[in-house]
Amino acid sequence: MSLPFIAAADVEQRLSASKAADALEAALLGGLDPEADPPRSVVELDRGQMLVMASAAARHPVVKLLTVGGEPRIQGVCVIFDGTTLAPIALVDGIAVTTVRTSAVSALAVRHLAAPDARRLVVFGRGPQAHAHVRALRAIRPIEQVDMLGRARAHVDELVRAADIICCCTTAREPLFDGGLVADHATVVAIGSHERDARETDDTLAARATVVVESRTSALREAGDVILAIDSGATTADQLVTLAELIRGEAKPPAARPTFFKSTGMPWEDAVVAAHLMDNRGLP
Repeated sequence: MSLPFIAAADVEQRLSASKAADALEAALLGGLDPEADPPRSVVELDRGQMLVMASAAARHPVVKLLTVGGEPRIQGVCVIFDGTTLAPIALVDGIAVTTVRTSAVSALAVRHLAAPDARRLVVFGRGPQAHAHVRALRAIRPIEQVDMLGRARAHVDELVRAADIICCCTTAREPLFDGGLVADHATVVAIGSHERDARETDDTLAARATVVVESRTSALREAGDVILAIDSGATTADQLVTLAELIRGEAKPPAARPTFFKSTGMPWEDAVVAAHLMDNRGLP
């Protein structure tokens, strides 16, 4: 069997993060339940991890196979199956799917959390996800200034204090900044980890902010930023707001405090993005 392969350039050409965010939003408004999504399977390797993410949440079932920790850091492939015959119908570059899906989920959260006039963006990280987030957020907010911080982080306190949106796209295992510096109107997004003992944000932010997650089940299973904050007493599980609740209007964050979206990435998101990609490509 010879399957069509959708390369990274094809994914980037046919599916912007803003279009993917629209598809994710439509799926949630249509009743998709992220809490029912199968958990990510993790196989520990000598030099990293192998991840298996499977979901039948969209028209086409999807299995994404990734390795983390190599060079480049994330590698893999996404297998798309026909929803009727269950036969495999396409392979997609796994990095491209992950990049567009992750930035799209963040953009969707920011669309519902950040001030409409948010203009100043601070990004921790300089890798592919950091650049993808800049493009995605510029498509939904009138961003005028972007500060990207690598390992050299001069003036971090000043930049965080002045930011309207802060994105954490790193491999950090300890907080990147003092959450007490985040402005009351600002939105923070953290996407760098799916491990229980790794975090990019601190307890101070969790205690001050309305914390939004993709699902309570997945967050309490693998979102270190959330789990460690709950363990310390900075927040509680029942205070978490889900992305679906936010989008459906079932929860509205108060205006007088920051908002914080923690994403670990979920299989249903890959399935929705892959199905949308297939529709745009004119394949079955």
